[in-house]
Amino acid sequence: MQPLTLTDYTLATCLGRGLQAHAQALRDGRSGLKPCDFETVRLPTWIAEVAGVEDTALAPPLAEFDCRNNRLALLALQTDGFEDAARAAVRRHGAQRVGVFIGTSTSGILETELAYRRRDPTTGALPAALHYHGSHNPFSVADFVRRQLGIEGPAMTISTACSSSAKVFAAAARQLALGLIDAAVVGGVDSLCLTTLYGFSSLQLTSAQPARPYDAQRDGISVGEGAAFALLQRPDEAASSVQVQLLGCGESSDAHHMSAPHPQGLGARLAMEAALRSAGLTASAIDYLNLHGTATPANDAAEGLAVAAVFGRGVPCSSTKGATGHTLGAAGAVEALLGALALRGGWIPGSPGTRTLDDSIDIDYRLQGSAAPLRTVLSNSFGFGGSNCALVLGLRP
Repeated sequence: MQPLTLTDYTLATCLGRGLQAHAQALRDGRSGLKPCDFETVRLPTWIAEVAGVEDTALAPPLAEFDCRNNRLALLALQTDGFEDAARAAVRRHGAQRVGVFIGTSTSGILETELAYRRRDPTTGALPAALHYHGSHNPFSVADFVRRQLGIEGPAMTISTACSSSAKVFAAAARQLALGLIDAAVVGGVDSLCLTTLYGFSSLQLTSAQPARPYDAQRDGISVGEGAAFALLQRPDEAASSVQVQLLGCGESSDAHHMSAPHPQGLGARLAMEAALRSAGLTASAIDYLNLHGTATPANDAAEGLAVAAVFGRGVPCSSTKGATGHTLGAAGAVEALLGALALRGGWIPGSPGTRTLDDSIDIDYRLQGSAAPLRTVLSNSFGFGGSNCALVLGLRP
């Protein structure tokens, strides 16, 4: 593929709001996880909650979109000057020549969960105040973002579980290559809700301890929330002083099981190999790999086999989910932008929470962060049902 420049980007997670907060947290090896205290949930697990979501207010004309997910989206849009940069792209290219591609898994489902508590005791009808289109509907977040930014080009939500907001980069790249748009707002937003917390707990996939990716004693995820956005444009549109580019995208399907990964990581391997081909690079050209690394026994083992098959021990790896939690549908975009920060700062992130590595996984996994002259990074995102995506980012020559 032809490289595309991330001319502007931003994110919000439990580590803080904005690029500087995340760059500092990565260097400090800090985690934002805390014991679960979300809403009425009382589970023996840890979560990753973004501060300030409840205090974020949508403008009155967009009141029908009010929900936790869209408030989180707005909080991120209004960080690092991203909203201004996106509006500038709209003015430059025209509203119909800019697209919106957003990944999410549960969108604003929390609004429906809370509405069920207020059902009519006689008829069971949901309250009239529930706006399904503006909240629970998966397209809600893409619709909200395009309206907030004044964008009239193609808009879509991709919901493929935890690969959702990695795949939006590939979807946008295809539209740019076809010449249908000149710029794209890509990103991911997923917010805490009862369904994911109780759901993953019922599947015995959550841990009573902070997540420990690739640890010998790992036993589950820490559910989180987050939002991340990037403005993708062709290289000649770039104005950033330190230019990070999207060099390649690789997608695959395990075609194996509804929830369990392929035990040998076949789909993961295919996605990484496709991303390298897309970027025109060999495995030896990758300087750092941000692993999907959920901290479940099966996922880390399968991904480790795939990484070993493609890279051997030739690339430093880590998972940042011990710092941010698993932000589900937002994870792909969040971790791609953490990769961009690693490139900009020349810093390989460590793995907060991980203590003793699983020595059966034969890869170069880094517990501690360290300085390194990075030129390229690869970021993995693998979803329930075997939907996989790998992205290659690099510094512009």
